[in-house]
This record gives sequence, C-alpha cells and structure tokens, in this order.
Amino acid sequence: MLTTLRNALKVKEIRKKILFTLLILFIYRLGAQITVPGVDAAALTKSSSLVSLLDTVSGGSLSNYSLFSMGVSPFITAQIVIQLLQMDIVPKFVEWSKQGEVGRRKLNQATRWLTILLAFVQSIGITAGLNYLSGSALVENLSVQTYIVLGIILTGGTMLLTWLGDQITDKGIGNGVSMIIFAGIIARLPQGIYELFNDNIINATNSERPMNIVWMVVLLVAVLFIVYWVTFVQQANRKVPIQYTRRAASGGSESYLPLKVNVSGVIPVIFASSFIITPSTILMFFQENHSQDSWYQTLSNIFSMQTTTGSIVYTVLIILFTFFYAFVQVNPEKLAENLQKQGAYIPSVWPGKETEKYFSGLLMRLSTVGSIFLGAVALLPQLAANIWGLPQSIGLGGTSLLIVVGVALETSRQLDGLMMKRQYVGFIR
Repeated sequence: MLTTLRNALKVKEIRKKILFTLLILFIYRLGAQITVPGVDAAALTKSSSLVSLLDTVSGGSLSNYSLFSMGVSPFITAQIVIQLLQMDIVPKFVEWSKQGEVGRRKLNQATRWLTILLAFVQSIGITAGLNYLSGSALVENLSVQTYIVLGIILTGGTMLLTWLGDQITDKGIGNGVSMIIFAGIIARLPQGIYELFNDNIINATNSERPMNIVWMVVLLVAVLFIVYWVTFVQQANRKVPIQYTRRAASGGSESYLPLKVNVSGVIPVIFASSFIITPSTILMFFQENHSQDSWYQTLSNIFSMQTTTGSIVYTVLIILFTFFYAFVQVNPEKLAENLQKQGAYIPSVWPGKETEKYFSGLLMRLSTVGSIFLGAVALLPQLAANIWGLPQSIGLGGTSLLIVVGVALETSRQLDGLMMKRQYVGFIR
C-alpha cells in the first residue's frame, strides 16, 4: 500500500485528488474541535455505550460536543431505510430505482430529507440524555427553545459533514462517508495508545508493572494477528470461471469473474452501528422518568454495547446486513443477464435462470463466511471487554479495526485503478 501511495503521489492528477481529500479531512477535524455554543463539554465525565460508540465513530467529536457531534450516522441510517423501502415496499421508490441516473438523484434527495429528520430527532435525544447523565450540567437553562437551537446546529453539522463526504467521493480519493469515519477513528488512535500505556505502565505499581508489560505484549501480538487475519479475509476472493462463445470457438483461454469472500465489505458494520445508535437515542428521551422501569432496563440492555446481550444483538445485525448488502452489491439477476448479453457463460451451467440460481447460491455461501468473519471480529473484543473488564475502547476496537482495514484496502484498490487507467491512457496516446 505504501508503494502504491508513493507512486500515486508522483502523478499530478492523483496527487491533486489526495491533497483535496486531506484538505476536506482537515476541515472535518477542525470542526470536530469547535464546541457548540452554550454547552459545557467538560461536564461529559460520565459515559455510556451509546456515547462510546458515537464518540468512536465521530472521532471524539461527541466528547467535545462539537458541530460534528452526530457524525454521519443519521445519513447512514437514512440510506439503510431508503434501500429497504426500495424492496417492493414503496412503489415510488421501486420505480425510481429502475430509472437510472434520474432515479438515483431522486432517491438521493429523499435520503437527504430523511437525514435531516433523523439528525434533528437524534440530536435532541442525545442532548437530553447527556444532560441527564451529567446532572444537568451540560446545558444550563434547558428549554424547548434551547432544544430546537441545538437540534438545528447539530443537524446543520451533520448535513455539512455529509456534503464534505460527497466532495471527497466526487473529487477526491475513496468513499467520502467511509473516509470521514476512517479519519475519526485514526484521530483517536494516539490518545488510546497513550491512555493504555499510562494506565498499565506509568501509573502501575512496581509489583504490577511486569505483568502489565507482558499483558501489553500479548495484546500487541493479538492485534497484529487480527489485523493480518482481517486483511487476508478482506482480500480473499472466489474466482468463478467464465467462458465466451467466440473464444470457445477459437480455442481461447478461460476468464474469471472474481467475487470477494466478504462481498459486503465494511458496510454491514457501519449499518449495524447506526441501528444500535438510533434506538439508544430514542431511549434517552425516557431516561429521566422511566430509568427504573423494567421495559426501559430491558431495552437498554438489548441496545447497549456494554452488555453481552447487546453485543450479540449487534453481531446478529452485522450478519443480517452482510446478507442484505451482498445481494445489493451483486444482483444475481442482472449479473446473469449481463453475461448472457456478452455471450458468456459458466461451464456446466445453463445461461439465464440457472446462472442466476448459481450466483444466488454462491452469494449465500460467501455471505455465510463473510458474516461469520465480520461478526467474530466485532464480537470477540467486545466480549473480552465485558468478561475481563478491559477498557471499553478495546471492546469497540473490533468495529474500528474492520472499518480502518476495509477503508484502507478500498482506497488502495482505487489508487491502483487510477494508476492502471493512466498507464492505459498513456499507452493509447
């Protein structure tokens, strides 16, 4: 990857894209340090699973209660809802999904409006919940007007961040929303390493320090192994043999259609995180008056990343979204239709419906492996944090690692594609 980046920086057009991306990310990190007016961010001394998850994804923006406190999670949730509504639920959305570029623009517009609604509701819920957790010290003189003003400010921050992500996608490198989440996680990495080192080495007693050093070495080895494993699985693919009628007649060589083992990439993890955040936000509305009620405690247990039940629910969501997004990414019907139009076929498989069934079965098998992989990486660190009392940052480390590795690999592949495109253009000229 470092070699790819070094070669890409030598190309003027690609270098401009990289610098533009870095500029947008700098603006994002700058906005993440600007606290919303009228808020005492120092009062956020208490934490919850929702705060930890949001703070991890937003790169520490929530702990500062900055303009970008909500991050891009409302936009991701809106995307999920709109995609689900396209599955023969809302006829108008189904019609738009078949209209090509024009329909895509209409769906994007609907996603933006839904993002505004979700961001406003979520910002009010977060403000009310955090104000309760901090003992009413977060916002003084909290009133309906204050809720509305803070909701508008935080919603505006989310929409600005979404727009910045779109600029990265259009003019920069990588997927904009994923790059923003990636930058937020990387920005918190030095602080996490310092806190871990400070707690286990500097502030430890002389009798505890040797065992803590051994524990940190074991943790480092485990992290390196998991990074290698995640990278290996993320790059693994299944080569489907493809033959073309013309090539077969002239004795041509066989081609392959590569399908990744984890077809969905890191998107299911981001989707599942957003689905955990939304119910937790709604529950914050009822925290002050119903915190002792059994129904509230049950739902809090289900949608809390600090409980075993919540971790299992989170993993199940990842598995479900893995299957869902795999079939969104690779449509077996369209894939079989395109192969037939190109005069291509899979050996021993009839074109048309049989090819569609073949790809559907293959996607199910690949998604099974991919969902188990994503679920294991997300669940195991969380269970370790819950069982052995490790810091919550380690529990969320599995989710962060999947996002970081996935985004880094996708960005590297895009750079490779741009380099390859330049070589072909130069050859043609």
